[in-house]
Amino acid sequence: MEAIVAVVIFVLMFALIILDKIPRHWITLGCAAATLLIVFGICMKSPAAITETLNIRSIFTGGFWISAGESSSSGINWETIIFVAGMMVMVEGMAKAGFFRWLCLTIAKAVKYKVLPILVTFMVMSAVLAMFIDSITVILFLAAVTVELSQLLKFDPVPMVLAEIFCANLGGSATMCGDPPNIIVGTALGYSFADFITNTGVIAGVALVFSVVFYTLAYRRELTASAAAAGGLTVHYPEPGEAITNKKDFALSCVIFLCAVVLLVSHAQTHLTVAFIGVAITALTLLCFARDAKEILRGVDYQTLLFFIGLFVVVGGLEQTGVLVMIAEFIGRLCGGNLLVMIYVVMWISAVASSVVDNIPFAATMVPVIKTLAATTGADLSTLAWGLSVGTDIGGSATPIGASANVVGTSVVSKAGHPVSWGCYCKTAIPATVMVLAIAMIIIKVRYF
Repeated sequence: MEAIVAVVIFVLMFALIILDKIPRHWITLGCAAATLLIVFGICMKSPAAITETLNIRSIFTGGFWISAGESSSSGINWETIIFVAGMMVMVEGMAKAGFFRWLCLTIAKAVKYKVLPILVTFMVMSAVLAMFIDSITVILFLAAVTVELSQLLKFDPVPMVLAEIFCANLGGSATMCGDPPNIIVGTALGYSFADFITNTGVIAGVALVFSVVFYTLAYRRELTASAAAAGGLTVHYPEPGEAITNKKDFALSCVIFLCAVVLLVSHAQTHLTVAFIGVAITALTLLCFARDAKEILRGVDYQTLLFFIGLFVVVGGLEQTGVLVMIAEFIGRLCGGNLLVMIYVVMWISAVASSVVDNIPFAATMVPVIKTLAATTGADLSTLAWGLSVGTDIGGSATPIGASANVVGTSVVSKAGHPVSWGCYCKTAIPATVMVLAIAMIIIKVRYF
């Protein structure tokens, strides 16, 4: 009975998220409350299940802050919550200092404000930045600068922003801190920054080359035609220095960002968890920008953090009631014990599902599934994890609603008077997604089998 109720709550949550009529943090928090009250309280009558799912006691253990192993995947993953919050604080400080706008304008100036070179460099920059900073933030600032440049250079910003969105999701798949699904996978399974960069990073690097070529060929005529039509116009190009309002704050933001990168790259050696890194970066940012601390804290996306908390509780309901074990056993039977097929199935199921539903809750759902799958079939857990990460990150690029970065990017250009239809978005995104997944299949086969 409790399993049926847990599934109903989970399906209801997904349906409401897709409909997008209610703020998604209220949806997950409401479904979390229903899980705690109805599933654990009324159906199971298990205070232990509630305690395990809330997982508050883990915060007060030494292993939560300094550890080399995997964290508990049951219930709320507080490591993920704290780390994401820390990165949000850092990004707010960097944005206030003008870091992102300065970087975009510097690159645009370096290529002499020519449209096609801007497309290529912005795609690469989008992927590289998304390796270290949440793809939502990357697209928010990159799309805004793209719109600004499009008004100066007289080209349609939509193709360029769509290419940037795809590359941001692709770059996010390369590291543990790039995309929220990877943060969930990494913290739950105990993988380091180096683990991701040497596995999913290789796939992302190869795929980026093909993606840049694909989008350049796809949009070359469209971008050059619109820019050529405006030829001969006198244009005042913005100087990168104009983005810097305070040189001291700008320098400090660069130092904080480098500190975050160093801590993330070395955390497998230092055994500092991402929760520790999140707290350290938060403290450093607030200390360096003490006069603006209140404003920075107000800029944090608390709704997303609440969304995560509610989501983990609902997924914990599926785990506590045995639903995830049943899903894992079904996938195992479907693949007939073939480990390569199993990885492909996990990757493609993740990709297809993430193209129509938010990839964050799907990743949170699938982590305990692949753990059970590895335990019951003997499949290599790490390879399953790489397949899951690539599937959720890349699959989320296929449609306008698949990942949060997609929603943010299309919203920016729409507000600027360039609405993006599903047809316009999917025309290039779906072929590019299939291409990258095919590349991933080849690399997985060659490298791991």
